[in-house]
Amino acid sequence: MANLAVGLMLMLMLQVFEPALSQPYPNYHADFVDIDQAKSEPKWWQTGAFYQIYPRSFKDSNNDGVGDLNGIADRLPYLKELGITATWLSPIFTSPMADFGYDIANFTEIAPVFGSMADFEQLLSVAKQLNIKIILDFVPNHSSDECEWFKRSAAGDPEYKDFYVWHPGKLVNGVRQPPSNWVSVFRGSAWQWHEGRQEYYFHQFVKKQPDLNYRNPKVREAMKNVLRFWLAKGVAGFRIDAVPHVFEIAPDAAGQYRDEPRNNGNNDPDDYGYLQHIYTVDQPETINLVYEWRAVLDEFSNGPGDDRILLAETYSPIDIVMQYYGNATAEGAQLPFNFLLISEISNSSNAEAYAASILKWLTHMPQGRTANWVLGNHDQSRVGSRLGTDRMDMLNMLTTTLPGASVTYQGEELGMTDVWISWKDTVDPSACNTNPSIYEHYSRDPERTPFQWSGATDAGFSNASKTWLPIGPSYKIVNVEQERQQPLSHFNIYKQLMQLRKTTPTLQLGETQVKALTRNVLGVKRFRQHDFTYVTVLNLFDDTETVNLKDSFSDLTTDLEVVLVTDKSTRKVGDFIKAESLQLLPKESLILRSTSTYYTYYANGEHRQLPVEGVYLLLAQVALYLSYRRVLTLSTYS
Repeated sequence: MANLAVGLMLMLMLQVFEPALSQPYPNYHADFVDIDQAKSEPKWWQTGAFYQIYPRSFKDSNNDGVGDLNGIADRLPYLKELGITATWLSPIFTSPMADFGYDIANFTEIAPVFGSMADFEQLLSVAKQLNIKIILDFVPNHSSDECEWFKRSAAGDPEYKDFYVWHPGKLVNGVRQPPSNWVSVFRGSAWQWHEGRQEYYFHQFVKKQPDLNYRNPKVREAMKNVLRFWLAKGVAGFRIDAVPHVFEIAPDAAGQYRDEPRNNGNNDPDDYGYLQHIYTVDQPETINLVYEWRAVLDEFSNGPGDDRILLAETYSPIDIVMQYYGNATAEGAQLPFNFLLISEISNSSNAEAYAASILKWLTHMPQGRTANWVLGNHDQSRVGSRLGTDRMDMLNMLTTTLPGASVTYQGEELGMTDVWISWKDTVDPSACNTNPSIYEHYSRDPERTPFQWSGATDAGFSNASKTWLPIGPSYKIVNVEQERQQPLSHFNIYKQLMQLRKTTPTLQLGETQVKALTRNVLGVKRFRQHDFTYVTVLNLFDDTETVNLKDSFSDLTTDLEVVLVTDKSTRKVGDFIKAESLQLLPKESLILRSTSTYYTYYANGEHRQLPVEGVYLLLAQVALYLSYRRVLTLSTYS
């Protein structure tokens, strides 16, 4: 009788537990997904927060109006406070500064305006103490015309004679002319006559930046040695400047270069857009050259935590960009920069356009590679000016919660915007090569103005009587000291985002879904087995929007917890919302988290998920079932 009572009790317990489970009769032979199938820990750069420093404008330590290495070293704790993994520095090498450091006279020396080699070594030491990686700009396409290599090449030195791209030009009606119609990125002919050598040299940028000749093996080896020099110093890698320009088409059998075809929509023969650059950009040899550079970095990589990495600057078509990652036999750049959010997204772009740009990268990216997301740099109008300061926080939310690495240009964590620069104060050669009526279209000075540290004189950047570019007029309000005190400032939201990603396995390793929930609302779901699901929701425009997250994303809990908000929201962190009816205020953006984790299993041929507490209920039900079988067996023989 006692056995019968136990059996009845067990059956009653089964009835109680059954509703908590996802099926009336669980398959006790279900093929459970291994709880240890999670991906391994990411490498330091795979979820890294990269921060670009433009050294001239970060911090001036000696009051000459120009930022320097000691200024950077002094403010590295600020990057640590933000949660930055690595910082890459625009060029700091010996240069006459015709293009503010991108015209390098000596690739293994520090420019005096930035300091000394001892200052750089001290910077590396401070960075190591703070566990921040230092990445240098590698400028392979050209040198300065004041580089010793170029001087010796122009003089006909046999060792350096073919280090650059030279050509005698062609005679037309007895008049010597450039070899081809190629146009410089900075306007005008890309060929410059050299009186000493009595030949033209090729320059894709300013005339003081002659292009190196990578068809010469000696040049390739010389530049590999530049990489080795700085790697031996301890840098974590390089951002490769202007990668697509490194090779141009080889001359034909007669030693002549072909003209590039016209762009019919452009009628200014001095403008770079006047031609279709099919012979001077994206030549197939460029990809293999990047693979050669990666092999050099791998010589210096010393296991986990010490990967040396390449970040490649290329605005090429997506199919070409993806080749920079590598192929079946060779590794390439770990992070070819993803500029789609710069080149494809405008102030009027809706959620469908955002989703298309994000998915364009993710769907083209080779399997096993790492994505990255870039909102700005020293060559692009600041994201706050381009897409609106009221979208700054939501865009940082987006790039932080998408898979892979994020790249921030200095000051954009504060909401810094472009500064109008008069023609008189303009220094960028891209603009100076034009005229007062059109210079603003070409100038990159507005996004390069000094960093705004405080509301003090010169924004705390310098105590000089004049800074190299004017300070932005917003510095009294938009600065580090001011924003530290405001809980929902751009600065503090950025810090929270970096901390969230650093401590959240789902954001580091999880799967990704990106959808336009409506034309105005973008959603990103990050999910991972046995872990919380996160949903980032962005209302891009000025209308109140209501969305049903469960209609767009499967397997969400009914309630979602608010993890991060901006000042556009009336909600607070820790609030709970209903997934079926989320109302978003104009320009409101939220990061939400599921209220339970999930366990994936297969039963009756279906893929199902249970809350973690359901796992224990399922195990209890199995135990009860087995006990019930035992009770019945004993009853049979009693």
